[in-house]
Amino acid sequence: MSNSVPAGSLRPTRTLGTPVGGGVVTVEDRDHTRPFLLLHGGGGPATVTGFADLLAQRTHSRVLTPTHPGFAGTPRVPDLDSTRALAAAYVGLLDELGLSDVTVIGNSFGGWLAAEIALLGSPRVSGAVIVDGVGIEVEGHPATSVAGLAPADLRKLSFHDPSKAPAPPAAGGTGPSPDIQALLSYTGPAMSDPTLLERLHTLGHLPVHVIWGESDGIVSTEYGKAYAAAIPTAEFTVLPRSGHLPQIETPEELLGAITDLGSN
Repeated sequence: MSNSVPAGSLRPTRTLGTPVGGGVVTVEDRDHTRPFLLLHGGGGPATVTGFADLLAQRTHSRVLTPTHPGFAGTPRVPDLDSTRALAAAYVGLLDELGLSDVTVIGNSFGGWLAAEIALLGSPRVSGAVIVDGVGIEVEGHPATSVAGLAPADLRKLSFHDPSKAPAPPAAGGTGPSPDIQALLSYTGPAMSDPTLLERLHTLGHLPVHVIWGESDGIVSTEYGKAYAAAIPTAEFTVLPRSGHLPQIETPEELLGAITDLGSN
C-alpha cells in the first residue's frame, strides 16, 4: 500500500491491492467518510481520476476508484469474465471493506456496471448514478461501436467540444482511448446485454439518477431516456455542452447534478 497527497487534497489518497474474485484489484481510496464507488469506462481509470479528486474534496467523502482488471496494464482475473461477474466482485469488495450507505457512480461501461451492482440488491448500496451508460439495447438508437475508430473520430464522438479532450499520451493518440480487449472481455463482442433493459424494471427499491451528456455521440440522449424509463425510481438529467465523458468535459455540472439529487 502506498500513500500520496495530490495537490489540493484534504487527506491522502491510498492505493490498495484488494483481493477480489481470485485475483487482486487496484483501488485508489480517497477516504473522506461518506463512501462513493466510482467506476471507469472503456477509456480506463484516467477518465475518472480528476473527478474522483473533485468529488472527494467538495463533498468530504470517501471515494473508491477501482481499476477493472485488464485495464491500464493490470492483470486479468480469470474468474471475472463478464460484466455481471465483475459487478458481483465489487459487491464483495464492499463487503470486504465493511462499507455501508455506498453510492455507486459509473460512466459508460462503468454505468453498466453500476446498474448490475444495483440489481444485485446489496444492503451496502444506497443509490446509483449512471452517467452515459452503455449495455442496454434500444431499438432505433444503437450504441456506436468504438472498435477500430481513429482517435480523432473517437474524440469527436465523445466530446461536445473536442478541444477539451485530454492531451494525447506520450505514446501517441488523442484523448481517452478504450482498451478494446479488456472491454470486450467483460462485455462480449456485442458490448451489450439483451436482458438488461428488462431486468432494470426490477430496480424499484433504490434511488437511481441517470445523467447524460447532450452531445454524446456514442449513446444518444434517446438511449439515455430509455435507460431511465426502464428504472421505476430513476431521475433523468441532461447536461448541456457535454458529451460522453461529463466527468472530464463538464465536471462541475456533473458534480452539481449528483449532489443536487442527494440533497433532495
